[in-house]
Amino acid sequence: MLYNTTALRFFRQFSTVGLLLGTLFFAFSLTPSLLPRPFYVQGVISGLSFAAGYGLGHGGRWLWAYMGFPLPRGRIDLAVKLVATVLCVVFAAVFLWQAAGWQNSVRGLMGLEELDGIRAYTIGLIAVAVFAVILLLARLFRITFFLLQRRLERHIPHRVANVIGVAAALALFWSVIDGVIFTWGLRAADNSYQQLDVLMQDDIEPPTDPMRTGSADSLITWEGLGGRGRRFVTSGPTGEDIGDFVGEDVPNPIRVYVGLTAADTPEERAELALRELIRVGGFERSTLLVATPTGRGWVDGAAQNPVEYLHRGDIVTVTAQYSYLPSPLSLMLEGDYGADTARALFEAIYGYWTGLPEDERPRLYLHGLSLGALNSDLSFDLYDIIDDPFDGALWSGPPFRSRTWRQVTASRDAGSPAWLPQFRNGSVVRFMNQEQGLEEQGDYWGPFRIAFVQYASDPVTFFSPQTLYREPAWMRQPRGPDVSPELRWYPIVTTLQLLADIAIGGAPPGYGHEIAARDYIDAWLALTEPEGWSEQDVERLKGLFEPDD
Repeated sequence: MLYNTTALRFFRQFSTVGLLLGTLFFAFSLTPSLLPRPFYVQGVISGLSFAAGYGLGHGGRWLWAYMGFPLPRGRIDLAVKLVATVLCVVFAAVFLWQAAGWQNSVRGLMGLEELDGIRAYTIGLIAVAVFAVILLLARLFRITFFLLQRRLERHIPHRVANVIGVAAALALFWSVIDGVIFTWGLRAADNSYQQLDVLMQDDIEPPTDPMRTGSADSLITWEGLGGRGRRFVTSGPTGEDIGDFVGEDVPNPIRVYVGLTAADTPEERAELALRELIRVGGFERSTLLVATPTGRGWVDGAAQNPVEYLHRGDIVTVTAQYSYLPSPLSLMLEGDYGADTARALFEAIYGYWTGLPEDERPRLYLHGLSLGALNSDLSFDLYDIIDDPFDGALWSGPPFRSRTWRQVTASRDAGSPAWLPQFRNGSVVRFMNQEQGLEEQGDYWGPFRIAFVQYASDPVTFFSPQTLYREPAWMRQPRGPDVSPELRWYPIVTTLQLLADIAIGGAPPGYGHEIAARDYIDAWLALTEPEGWSEQDVERLKGLFEPDD
C-alpha cells in the first residue's frame, strides 16, 4: 500500500541521476566566488545551480534510455532513489557547514567582519523554491510541446512532428520572454527611472554664477540637466576648497553636463555641450576631460573630485547622459545608444580641439567607469586620431566586453597575469590595481597613453560566457591579491556565481567594482603628470578623500 501512495508516486518521478548531479552543483555553488554574498543571493544561486545539474542529469538519463540501455525498474529503482536521496542530503549538509568559512575567505581579504555562520535552513528553502519554479516552467514547456506535437502528428511523420514541436515550443516561450518580460519590463523600468530622474533632488538650487552650467545664463537649462546632472554640476570642490588645501589661489573647476532632455538626438546634445564648453571658457583651461557616465548618467566622484585637486582647479570636464537605466539594464536595452552618444560628444569636442593651435589648446583626456569605460572606448577610431592624437584615457572597471581591454589582455606579454597584464612593455597601454601602480609597468610611456584601473576581484571585468565550459585565465596561479585561494572553477556553477556577483554583489572601496579614491589619485598622477605634487602632498590628498576612522 505504501508503494502506491500519491507522495511515493510523486517522488518516483524524479531522476536519480538528476538528483545526484543537482546536489553536486548545489554543493559547488556554496564555494566562494569573487565577492561576498548575502544568504538570499546564495539561496538563489544554489537553486539555479541545483536546477542546472538536475536538468543535465535528467537529460543524460533520457538519452541513456533513448539509446536502449537498461535502467533499474520497480522496487530496485525506488531503493536506489532513496539511497541517493540520503546521500544527497548528507553531502549538501557537509557543504553547507563549510559555507561560512568559504565566505570568510573572501571577506577576510577585503577587511570585512567575518561571519559566525550562515542561514543554512533559509538558503535551503530559497533553493527549493527556485528549483520548484524552474521545474514548473519546465513541465509547462513539456505540456506545450506535447500539445503541439500531437496536433502535428495528424499531418506529418512522428519524428518530424517532434522536431517541429520542440522548435515551436521554444519559439513560443522565447516570444513571451522577449516580448513581454524583456521589452515590456525594461521599457517600464526605463519610464520609472525617467520619472525618478525628473523628481529627484528638487531641493538643490540652480547655480547663480553665470559661468556655471545650469545657471540663468547657461545654454543648458536647469531642467535639461536631469537629476544626475544637477548633482554633478553643483557638487565637487570649489576653487576655494582646493586653494585652502594647496595654499594658493586657484580657479573653480568647470563642469559641463548635458542631460537627456536637453536636446532630441546625441548629435544635438553634443553640439550643445560644445557650445556651452566654449561659453564658459573650457578650452582656455590646461586640461580637458571628456567623461562618459554610467548608465544612469552618474560620474564617479571618487575619480572626478581628486583630479580637480591634482590640477589645481585648472580643469574642465564635459559629459553627456545617454540613459536613465542602471548600467546592466542600459547595456541590454540601449547598448548602441550609449556608444552613439559617447561618439557624438567626442567627435564634437575633438573636432573643435584639433582646430586650435597646438600650443594653446588644453591637454585632452577621456575617462569612463564600467559601462562608461566601454562606451568611452567606442567613442573614437584610432585611425581617425592617429595624425593628431589626444593625450590619453583612464578607464576604470572596464566591462569584459570592452574592445581595447579584451584585445590587449589577450595579447599581453608572456608571463604577465590576466588580472594585471603587461602589454608591449607599457609603452602605450598600462594596467594597475590596488597594489601595483602604472609607473611600475615600464620605463617609457609615450605621449599617447591608455590606463586601466582594475581589481582582480571585479566580476564586471572578469566575467566571460566561456566560464560555462572553461576555466578562465585569471583564475590560474598566481592569483590576484584580492581573490580567495579557496575559489575553484566549476562548469555552469561558476558562471551563475559571477552573474550574481555582477547583479547584486558588493565590496568596500578598493575591491570588486568599487574603485577607491586613493587608486584614482595614483592613476591620475601617473597618466596626466600634474606639476608640484610631492609624496607628502599626495598622501595628504589621499587622507582627504579617505580619512582614518
